[in-house]
Amino acid sequence: MSDTTATLSTFAKDIHSGLASNPKYLSSKYFYDEKGDQLFQSIMNLEEYYLTRCEFEIFDQQKAEILKSFLANDTSFKLVELGAGDGTKTKILLKHFTNEGVDFSYSPIDISQHVLDILSDDLKKSIPKLQVNAIQGDYFDALAKLNENHFQKEVVLFLGSNIGNFSNGSAPKFLKRLGDNLSSGDLLFIGFDLMKDPNVILSAYNDKLGVTKEFNINLLRRINNELGANFNLESFEHFPTYDPITGETKSHLISNRAQEVFIEATGETYSFDAWEAIHTEVSQKYSLKSIRQFAEQAGFKVVRNFTDKNNYYVDSLWQKI
Repeated sequence: MSDTTATLSTFAKDIHSGLASNPKYLSSKYFYDEKGDQLFQSIMNLEEYYLTRCEFEIFDQQKAEILKSFLANDTSFKLVELGAGDGTKTKILLKHFTNEGVDFSYSPIDISQHVLDILSDDLKKSIPKLQVNAIQGDYFDALAKLNENHFQKEVVLFLGSNIGNFSNGSAPKFLKRLGDNLSSGDLLFIGFDLMKDPNVILSAYNDKLGVTKEFNINLLRRINNELGANFNLESFEHFPTYDPITGETKSHLISNRAQEVFIEATGETYSFDAWEAIHTEVSQKYSLKSIRQFAEQAGFKVVRNFTDKNNYYVDSLWQKI
């Protein structure tokens, strides 16, 4: 079986599982085909989508204080980034640390070797003095590999409020497992989107240009293209919700009519009632109190919180106890 066939089979299996469930769901990890990547890049530049700008602001305005906190009483460290992607925001810190003559290395971890190759090549050109050790694979497998020769403090980056894509039940388990892969004194620098005016949050997931809607609808387009489905894209609406009590922001695709969809790859027909929803994504928002509780449950203590000027977002620095 080829890699493509194996991937397609997994894709088809996951789509079937989601659409055969009640309520229906689709995994947000399948948003990111080539068109999905382009649409998400557009989302990050939208006026309403504050998250990326907030983290840029924190890094740009507070990079000296961030470095001071990373070093503390040490003279060197190993910087490890989970889900590095193109490293756009991280480069602000990498350039500053290098310009300051800090003794550190950078290990970006990502599931995509293609992304890592692009990032590594770019860093060789833009920061030639930087020591880069890219690792392709699962976060925890990569951390275990790094820790085989653990003689230096590790600072792990988990940015972009990626933790918000975990459910409230799975996030503590992920953080606990992450902590179990670190040694006492190691640091975790993790991004959280904070609870705020619900209108600000909902606008970020339902922009006036309709880019976020198109991003969600593109998931159905991808199923049509890759799995031979016959979704009518005009018969689904994008609908985000925000619960100010739990902090959960959810995205849904809602069937605006009763209809049936056939998917060739699964050989199944899926029925939709009028106004039936498909859950596609969760983006959790947090309070500083809940962040502190997460840290303590996972075996960390909060060293310092770095927030943007509007207190919309926080990069929280934790130390492994």
